[in-house]
Formats: sequence, C-alpha cells, structure tokens
Amino acid sequence: MWKSMLFTSYPLQKLTLKNRIVMSPMCMYSCLDETGRVTDWHKIHYPARAVGQVGLIIVEASAVTPQGRISPYDLGIWSDDQVPGLRELTGLVHGQGSHIGIQLAHAGRKAVLDGPIIAPSAIPFDDKSKTPEAMTAQQIAETVEAFKAAAARAKEANFDVVEIHAAHGYLINEFLSPLSNRREDEYGGDRDGRYRFLREIIDSVKTVWDGPLLVRISAHDYHPDGLTPEDYVYYARLMKAQGVDLIDVSSGAVVGGPPKVYPGYQVPFAEQIRRSADVPTGAVGLITQAEQAEEILQNGRADLIFLGRELLRDPFWARTAAKQLRAELTPPKQYTRGW
Repeated sequence: MWKSMLFTSYPLQKLTLKNRIVMSPMCMYSCLDETGRVTDWHKIHYPARAVGQVGLIIVEASAVTPQGRISPYDLGIWSDDQVPGLRELTGLVHGQGSHIGIQLAHAGRKAVLDGPIIAPSAIPFDDKSKTPEAMTAQQIAETVEAFKAAAARAKEANFDVVEIHAAHGYLINEFLSPLSNRREDEYGGDRDGRYRFLREIIDSVKTVWDGPLLVRISAHDYHPDGLTPEDYVYYARLMKAQGVDLIDVSSGAVVGGPPKVYPGYQVPFAEQIRRSADVPTGAVGLITQAEQAEEILQNGRADLIFLGRELLRDPFWARTAAKQLRAELTPPKQYTRGW
C-alpha cells in the first residue's frame, strides 16, 4: 500500500523528527529594543507552527556578535542574557510536540548597521552598501570563537538542532565565494583556502555541540566567475567528513541580481549534492504543494522539505498536505472538533 514519505519520521543522529516538514529560518526583525532578546512575537510565531504539526522549526538567523546582525532588530545569541528567552521559546515548542533548531549567523558585509562592518575582503556588496573592513587574523579567530560560544548557548537553551548559516551572501558565504574573497593569506586563494573559515567554525562548534548539525549553503552564485553546484559537491564532501549531518540547500545572494525563480528551482541542487556527495540534504525554494514535496522525497532528491513563505501564509500547511496525500496526522486534542 502506498504511503506518504512526507509524513514518515526522519532520524537526525539520536533525534527522530515526527515528519519531514521543516520550517526554514526567516528573519522576523522583531527585536525593536535592539537587545537581540526573544519577544512576545517570537513566543507566538514559532509555537504556532508547532501546533500546526511542523516536525522541525528552525529559528531565524541569530547573530553570534552584535556586529554580525543583518539589522539592529535581529535576534541574537551573542550574550548569556539572551539565553533565558530562547530557553522559554524552546520549551513552548517542545510542549506542542515539535523539535526546534536555531540558525547561527553573521551578516558580514551585508550588515545594515551603524559603525564598521567586516568581511573577508574590503569589497562592498553593491553600489549602495558600505565598504567593509577586511578581517584581520585576530578578527577571524574571534568570530570562530563567537560561533562556538553561540553553539554552547544553544545547548544551554535546549535547542535540538544547530544550523550554521553559510548562505545568502553573509559572512561565511563571503569567505567561500571568489566573488567576495580576494584574500592572499590562508583564508583565501583556492577552494580549500576559502573553505578554511567554515572548516574552523564547524570544528569549533563541534567541541561544544554534540547534537544534529546542519549547514545552509547557497549552491550557486549565478555569476560566471562564481561558485557552481559542482563546487558545493566538493564542499559538501568536506562537511560530511567533519560530521555535518545534513546540508540545507539554498542558492544565490552573494552578489546582487536575483536568479530566475520558479516552483522547485533549487531542488536540482539539493539532488545533485545528495547524490554526488552522498550526504543528506534539505530542499527549499518555492515548494508550496503537497504533491510537489512528496515527489521530491519519493524520487530521492532530498531528505527533508524546508518551507519558508508557505508557512507564513498557512501555519497549518501540514494539515492541508496530509488531507491531499491521504496521510494520517494527529491534531492537537484541543483542535479535534475542527480538524
């Protein structure tokens, strides 16, 4: 008898997700007091998706340093003062039967903040952006340590999963791409040199974090001189060897100009990395329909389905998908009458 894969469990190390639906990290820009602490909005927004039966919820990009925020209103994980709010948030999600992760991030040259910003090289993102300071060896070491400290706080806050943000033109992605990394030291040059920053972050994080570790990548720079999915197959093999459990495959945004988008436009990248690097992947990008998600899983193109804007539009997308796929989905008992 045919069975939906979308609603089968999935193992991540010792963790078992109840289904393969993942909420992608999406910035909420809701820390209006600029402290980076969890607000009432976060405590409503994320648990609502747990009530909606999302298997894994990944909290928005959370800055590992104040300078690493995309905006002044970003969530942060650079201070012990931020841990109590994050711990309350994980408790709320766990109480509704879902797992929760957090994305550790540094904006690099795409930070829109007062004061200096940093990047691998002194190259602005576009004509309207600040020119960043090229990072010194000491700043690189401090940033690696900041990711490690953030991972330790994630553990203290009872997160189930940590995702390192190495995509969308932010700091780690800037080191990986030759479009933004023109360094002549050991953190630049060839693919291995440009990977060194991410390598050190992964190794450092793993000294304090022993749970499932994900990395989000931008698998295509969409530029003739930039990185391609073949480059990321190479990087994915390195990440797998370091103990990364799953690659969350997005694309673009290291330079200006959006790619041509259409339903599932990034799925082929997740499939290529999964098959060629023999590593689990998550597919993301204009996945909106249950049948579309099911096809990706049934054909072995990815292991998990990451939904972004669709879960903003419909916190109960899992219910809709289960009905369409004739899958069993147990509702919260409080909602049984309306389910």
